[in-house]
Amino acid sequence: MKISIRGDKVTVTKSIKDYISEKLSRLDKYFENPKGIECKVLIKVKNQEQSIEVTVPTSRFTLRAEERHQDLYAATDLVVDKLEGQIRKNKDRLDKKYRGVPKFEMSFDFEALEDELVDDSKIVKRKNIDMKPMDEEEAIIQIELLNHDFFVFKNIDEDCVSVLYKRKDGSYGIINVK
Repeated sequence: MKISIRGDKVTVTKSIKDYISEKLSRLDKYFENPKGIECKVLIKVKNQEQSIEVTVPTSRFTLRAEERHQDLYAATDLVVDKLEGQIRKNKDRLDKKYRGVPKFEMSFDFEALEDELVDDSKIVKRKNIDMKPMDEEEAIIQIELLNHDFFVFKNIDEDCVSVLYKRKDGSYGIINVK
């Protein structure tokens, strides 16, 4: 797996890079072609707390996890454990959904573009994505893998743009925009 590590308000030393690379290499066993996958790691520091965000985009879905801890090495261990848990939890569901497609070699074919706004607006981050048509089950898989509260997608069942969101009781809701 190709790993790109960047720090926000922190200097990323060689020992940190080596430790993160060693821990993330545990995920290679879940991919048929780990050399073709690029993992992005962002390390941040806020007060005494250090956080690590790991994003692993594959050809059909994206794995993402974030952890915060006083110790960066402990946060790294936690985030890798969380990613492994996501893979194991969703392995059967993904195998069923993508039967016949090589394991974990699937992608959304979109690239998120992040632009920081310069003006004094309340919007501080903007992302543009090209949506791939999918059904509601695939959207549920995505929201769980990304560990987000909502997911916007082009719904092929309803022929519209839909917003899937996680409810407080753990179930899901959907908003269709016609």
